[in-house]
Amino acid sequence: MHSNAMPSGAQAELNGPADGIPEATVARLPVYLRALYGLAERGISTVASEELAAAAGVNSAKLRKDLSHLGSYGIRGVGYDVDYLVYQVSRTLGLTQDWPVVIVGAGNLGRALANYGGFLSRGFTIAAMLDSDTAIVGSRIARLTVRHVDELEAVVARHNVAIGVIATPAGSAQAVCDRFVSAGITSILNFAPLVLSVPEGVDVRKVDLSIELQILAFHAQRRSAARPADALGPSGGNAETHGGRSTPRVTSELAARG
Repeated sequence: MHSNAMPSGAQAELNGPADGIPEATVARLPVYLRALYGLAERGISTVASEELAAAAGVNSAKLRKDLSHLGSYGIRGVGYDVDYLVYQVSRTLGLTQDWPVVIVGAGNLGRALANYGGFLSRGFTIAAMLDSDTAIVGSRIARLTVRHVDELEAVVARHNVAIGVIATPAGSAQAVCDRFVSAGITSILNFAPLVLSVPEGVDVRKVDLSIELQILAFHAQRRSAARPADALGPSGGNAETHGGRSTPRVTSELAARG
């Protein structure tokens, strides 16, 4: 549960400059928030822009400009108050309240999402899980009983759902999306390998793990090609042979955001 209370000693800007913040800045705010949580967990109360920028993987000038959109400029020679900056970023992202979420698709991906504890700690409550497979409906996943997708509209209304998550195969993703929109959901997170068609005013964020892996493969291949052949050892070091072809070995770790 996130509190609406401000950190002690901080003066609130009740109507913060949320409007007009560039989308690129909005996309970086969760990264800053993650870095700030890490600093807070280490007991760090103030942080210089250079240190926070390094933790977030951006340059300090960009970070200072991003935070200026929130009305936060830090104190010269001191830096930013970590707790208050957590509050400012959380408020701007809308995380000072809880957001009910419904997941459609109770397969392996849906189960993993339901069991991820990071959602609740960041203000997102999984209100319900839905599926069309009668063999799955009625089973327990995490603390939830899977309900039939026919109940989608009723679930959205009962729990005042704000965000819909699509974790279905591509073939049914658009139909689920259409039902979300008809039920009044205007924020959708899509894990299905399909570009959804939505009306104006509906925000869709697409997460495609295969695309991310392919991008990692591209960079791994370039690094492998750039290394001298003698540095790879007699077997090529970073290659596996399959049917006479040499294929780069790509190892990746997918970490949940939060």
